[in-house]
Amino acid sequence: MSFDFFIILLGLVLFEVISSLDNAVINADVLSTMSERARRWFLLWGIFFAVVVVRGLLPTLIVWIASPSIGVWGAFSASFSSEEHIIELIEKAKPILLIGGGMYLVLLFLHWLFEEKKEYAFFLERFVHRQAVWFYTFASLVLVGISWFAIHDPLLIFAALVGSTAFFLTSGFKRSAEEQEKKMMGGAVGDVSKLLYLEVLDGTFSIDGVIGAFAFTVSVPLILVGNGIGAFVIRYVTIRGIHTVKKFRYLKNGAMYSVGVLGAIMVVESFGREIAFWVAPVNTVLIVGTFFFLSFRALHLKGAIRHENI
Repeated sequence: MSFDFFIILLGLVLFEVISSLDNAVINADVLSTMSERARRWFLLWGIFFAVVVVRGLLPTLIVWIASPSIGVWGAFSASFSSEEHIIELIEKAKPILLIGGGMYLVLLFLHWLFEEKKEYAFFLERFVHRQAVWFYTFASLVLVGISWFAIHDPLLIFAALVGSTAFFLTSGFKRSAEEQEKKMMGGAVGDVSKLLYLEVLDGTFSIDGVIGAFAFTVSVPLILVGNGIGAFVIRYVTIRGIHTVKKFRYLKNGAMYSVGVLGAIMVVESFGREIAFWVAPVNTVLIVGTFFFLSFRALHLKGAIRHENI
């Protein structure tokens, strides 16, 4: 296996893990109210659904949406085919995949920056958060700008609209999931219902990771392996060490800045600009590493202050 393969795989795994942090926190809260048997099922058997069904079929579904003429089965076989004409077909559909996915990720980042509650790593984050009322205006301007640059190709504009629509649909579901979580935490809901809820929730949150994966590569088998490893890691962390992860207060910030940069890379590439294969994974490692350092430093300072007070 080449060095390129490992660089891309590392980026895919890391991106899947950090983009699933929110999902892991919600999962941990719900799992804390469930029996040990249900937790084991979630970790062992639930991983089959998460990797094979969700992260295995989503990339194929995205390829089919980008090339509907080949049909669902054609998209599935094309995703795992090495035939030259199939590769050319996927490459032809690549701009549509990239601009739709890029638009989704850019809106995901802007929504976090403007509207979501966060630990402020920089003053700019606090300032922008106070301007939350301008999110939809800014998001609309971004969509108009991208559509203007894509005006030569109606399919690119349509793909950008699909990406933005997918964002608002999943955003609404995630908000609904937060309300549902509160009901589950406060009510007498059985383990089976909670497991079904967690699997559906995982499918929704996994969309971020799968779409972002196309910034690294259009090879579906490689996406499946990278996202699958990441999904297993995040599930293990959910059960064994989520409380430790939550102490690193700026990890979510790093995840979202990485999402924003990957979205921008996908949009730029959709217009035919070639970007080196290593840019996306190195970007993810550097940004997440920086915010991990900031989190570690903040945790260390907090511990030192507490020690002095004692």
